[in-house]
Amino acid sequence: MIATVPISSRSDISHSPWNISWELLPDDYVLPDDPVENLIQPALAAFLNEILGLHGFITADAIATTDFGICANVNGKTVVKAPDWVWIPHVEPLADKHIRRSYTPYKEGDLPAIVMEFLSASDCGEYSMNPNYPYGKWWFYERILQIPIYVIFHPESGDLEVYFLKDGRYERSAVPENGLYWLDALGLHLSVWEGSRFNSHAFWLRWWNREGELLPCGNELVEQERQRVEQERQRNERLIVQLRSLGVEPDP
Repeated sequence: MIATVPISSRSDISHSPWNISWELLPDDYVLPDDPVENLIQPALAAFLNEILGLHGFITADAIATTDFGICANVNGKTVVKAPDWVWIPHVEPLADKHIRRSYTPYKEGDLPAIVMEFLSASDCGEYSMNPNYPYGKWWFYERILQIPIYVIFHPESGDLEVYFLKDGRYERSAVPENGLYWLDALGLHLSVWEGSRFNSHAFWLRWWNREGELLPCGNELVEQERQRVEQERQRNERLIVQLRSLGVEPDP
């Protein structure tokens, strides 16, 4: 049986209730294959995932990915939107497939907890409130899916907007004093970091832990380990000098 959820829209946009059902896409459904607008968009998503994976925040039953179709059936029509980044805390394992082509909330697991869009210079569809098929992204995330957290990031300027769903509408969060937005769905803070990664110096999104400490990425962890080894070597050398000054020859 297909779960159907009627949603009444605001009177100034639509007078008719919508019937929303959660149906799996057929195997032969042709998913959108839009080209990425610039190289920084997939790199931003990859950087977020790299850090989550290194610090154990991506579990076997979670999805953290980019350009992945999120599906719903609205008034008998299939709607698919692919966020630049999405976090789904729990999904059911695939029964007879090895590759997940898309995701239908409630039918395959949890509702996405966080979606992110990385703005390009040529498109502001991430703000679209189009209430008609195929619907704007904002409308789809807020009214149809009702995803709790919507993040919009401007890579060129480094501006970050974080919206939380409140009473069925997105409300923009004030910028925290320390610049770190707490995302309870992950148990981490999110903020902007300027630096070099993937051969690009740019504004990036980074994760901070509950205590407000930056979670290091792979090359930073390597550098931290190099420094630790070097400090240990220097400590040992000082200890050897001290022992010899006391007339004690350390064991080789």
